[in-house]
Amino acid sequence: MDITTTASPAGTVVAVTGELDVFTAPALEQELQSCIDAGKTDLVVDLSGVDFLDSTGLGVMVKALKWAREAGGGLRVVATEERITKVFTITGLADAMQLSGSVDG
Repeated sequence: MDITTTASPAGTVVAVTGELDVFTAPALEQELQSCIDAGKTDLVVDLSGVDFLDSTGLGVMVKALKWAREAGGGLRVVATEERITKVFTITGLADAMQLSGSVDG
């Protein structure tokens, strides 16, 4: 898994590529916590490059949403692959998190 963090008009974009699972999720959790700690509370997590997502990865997304909201910001998830968006829909997280097909909106 690779993680790239950049600034954009949409907020702080944390782009993830590869697999987001029990082995790689802690690195994403640490990156998202670092963003929040640095005052970057409007987060866009770009999962368009993720080809596998497990429950540990979903747990990190839930934590990050909570942290961002507590800090006065929010979290939006970019997902383009049906197998990834389906996981958010089945678990009900699509209702809690804003899903979109691109970083810009």
